[in-house]
Amino acid sequence: MNIIRFLAALLFVVSFSTAYGQKKLIDKFLSNSTDSSRKERFLVLPALGYAQETGLEIGIVSLTSFYTEKTDTLTRSSNISAIATFTTKKQFNLVLRPDIWSPNNRYHYLGEIRYKDFPFNFYGIGNRTLEADEDVIIQKFIRVNAEVEKQIRKGIYTGVSLDYEHYRYSDKEPGGIYETGGSLIRDKDGGQALFLGLSQIIDTRNTNTYSTRGVYVKASYSYAPDFFGGENFAGSLLKLDFRSFKSYSPKSVLGINFVYQSLQGNKTPFYLYPQLGNDQVMRGYYTGRYRQQNLMAAQAEFRYRFMPRFGLAGFAGAGNVYTNGSFSLEDFKPSYGAGFRYFVEPSRGLTIRLDYAYGEKRRGEERQKGFYLSLAEAF
Repeated sequence: MNIIRFLAALLFVVSFSTAYGQKKLIDKFLSNSTDSSRKERFLVLPALGYAQETGLEIGIVSLTSFYTEKTDTLTRSSNISAIATFTTKKQFNLVLRPDIWSPNNRYHYLGEIRYKDFPFNFYGIGNRTLEADEDVIIQKFIRVNAEVEKQIRKGIYTGVSLDYEHYRYSDKEPGGIYETGGSLIRDKDGGQALFLGLSQIIDTRNTNTYSTRGVYVKASYSYAPDFFGGENFAGSLLKLDFRSFKSYSPKSVLGINFVYQSLQGNKTPFYLYPQLGNDQVMRGYYTGRYRQQNLMAAQAEFRYRFMPRFGLAGFAGAGNVYTNGSFSLEDFKPSYGAGFRYFVEPSRGLTIRLDYAYGEKRRGEERQKGFYLSLAEAF
């Protein structure tokens, strides 16, 4: 499993600072004091990873946090995150994600610009793929996404979105399941799609970073017209994201998350299918190990913030991918694990998150698992 390990900021500081500077910075990183100045904050972390198909991967991860209105304490924190990693085998991944709240939260702007030239492990289509069928595929991927949500009244937003995706694929080792998988693997060379979307959001969370109370519900419908012809996808994508948070003490909170995705169309390429597993939903599974027309998953996470700078979390969930008409509770897969939280900015709830998660144990295979070091909470 190719896992990118983002080194913790504290270790980076300790390794590259002078002895005097170390003490000052360590005192700052361990301090329980909070900063209410609402000034812009900029965080940079090194990224390091290794996999046989990529070689050594190095790069940086950055997060810029700011407020568009500094005098209004109800205006939510805006963030711009960026990732730039390169490998010794001349592959790279570039991502820019703005998430901006206008003054008084009247508008919410989201987006993503991504270019990825990176191999990944392909296992086939469906809910019962085998580790033995692992096939390394070369992927070149471009995505440009923009979304605007307008506040209709307090806690209720309506949004519109535009999403363009372009894929190109080649099989690194011919003769594997990617070549022999049959008609289920449609459009193996790749293609492109342009989605036009509408969304409706209910958001009563007390904060958009480390939520301790409230509800978030987002239902979105996107349609991809037959702009490009040929084998390119034309159809619809439906998504539902439900989150609920409840505090049981000033230090503890329970979060519940339910996710549903459904891709419908006459020409559904394998690369647009919902995929089970990532650092947010169904931790413990390699992203794309299971992919199919529909995805359903639920998880609960108990968070305990024992100090302003530090917290712990335990989580468990279950999920499944399936074709239309084949939904079955018996096919749901488990996900469970625990993690550590470091609060970069305690007053804003900005966290560095370390999670270790387990998935299912299939006959003849080791239990699936994963380590995640990410910026911000899973949900």
